[in-house]
Amino acid sequence: MTTSLARNRNYTLLWGGQALAEVGFSASMLALPLLVLFLTDSPVLSGLVLTVDATAQLLVGLPAGALVDRWDRRRIMLCCEAAQVLTLGGLVAAVLADAVTVPHVMAVAAVLGVCRALFEPAEDACLPRLVPDSQLATAVAMNSARSSLGQMAGTALGGVLLAVARWLPFLVDMLTHVVAFVALLFLRVPPSAPVESHPHLLRSIGEGLRWVWSRREIRVTALCAVVLNLFFTAFYVVVIVLVEDRGASGAEIGVMAAMLGVGGVLGALAAPRLHHALGPHRSIASVFWVLAVLVPCALLVESPYLLGVLFALMSFLAPTANTTIGTHQLLLTPDELRGRLSGVMGVVVGGAGAVGPLVGGVLTQALSARTAVLVCAAGIALITVFVTVSPTLRGYAKSQEEKKA
Repeated sequence: MTTSLARNRNYTLLWGGQALAEVGFSASMLALPLLVLFLTDSPVLSGLVLTVDATAQLLVGLPAGALVDRWDRRRIMLCCEAAQVLTLGGLVAAVLADAVTVPHVMAVAAVLGVCRALFEPAEDACLPRLVPDSQLATAVAMNSARSSLGQMAGTALGGVLLAVARWLPFLVDMLTHVVAFVALLFLRVPPSAPVESHPHLLRSIGEGLRWVWSRREIRVTALCAVVLNLFFTAFYVVVIVLVEDRGASGAEIGVMAAMLGVGGVLGALAAPRLHHALGPHRSIASVFWVLAVLVPCALLVESPYLLGVLFALMSFLAPTANTTIGTHQLLLTPDELRGRLSGVMGVVVGGAGAVGPLVGGVLTQALSARTAVLVCAAGIALITVFVTVSPTLRGYAKSQEEKKA
């Protein structure tokens, strides 16, 4: 009889520790740009903090995946947590001493990005060794819910803490990583099969890229995810401009944006059941169809709060698609390549997410906001048609035997 995830000691240790760390991280991601704004009164430098974090994660993504596949994964996670504790502790001390500088804050952002680039593939690669195959989809969905909850709670908490003291969000973040570090000390990951020798790092990265490219299912889902992520993140920026032009207040825009997270949390909680009920192809195609239908509706809705409801509906099915794709890819990929798989996918999809806001900004400058929404809608509609008719996705993961063939 399979033990439930709630009674899986190793999984609950990992999930609980990272749930707290996600809250702390989101608090810092809100507070870091505001700290730079306090220091310099420069919106450009303030925004650069998040760019540095994202750039560090993207630059390190491919080598990080290769290192995860050659080093002890639990030890990597421990080192990442320890590095974040030390980095955040140094920032707290500098803020308290009134000695913090912009280069120091940028360095902190870079360290956090590098740690995330290493930690996420290590955790992804460990997951199939901590839970049985039959529970992997539920574990992937619960990790998604954890991230969404952490982002919502951490963003709200970061604003409150920053109002009390500028150093407080970073102290809380540091303490959450201390708890996560302690939880990892008690984590027991079943050992992987020993590897006699590892190729050069660049060759290891090349092996990971070739593996992703050699599997048609992974190639096609990556392409679809990149296109959807690009147009949706562009659409998000365009809608912000649209509602500002209509005279919406900052509070109304904040509520509207928060609803995207609400939909993600609810969708992540429902994802395990929807994943099994819909089947692979419908689980993936449904999120594309929902966006294809709802994105043009933004032109018909005036209220920011109703736009927030649209955002919640748009994000509700995304965790189901991610659960289907993520579970299939982890089961399909040999253990010795799982870190590289996660690293490659993180760079590919994350790169699209980073370019999307830039595309949205260009569209709003070159076109009216309403026309820009239609451009995003057209892009999403085209990739939706492809997902619907694609033979690869229609036959996606028909059986466990096919996945391992």
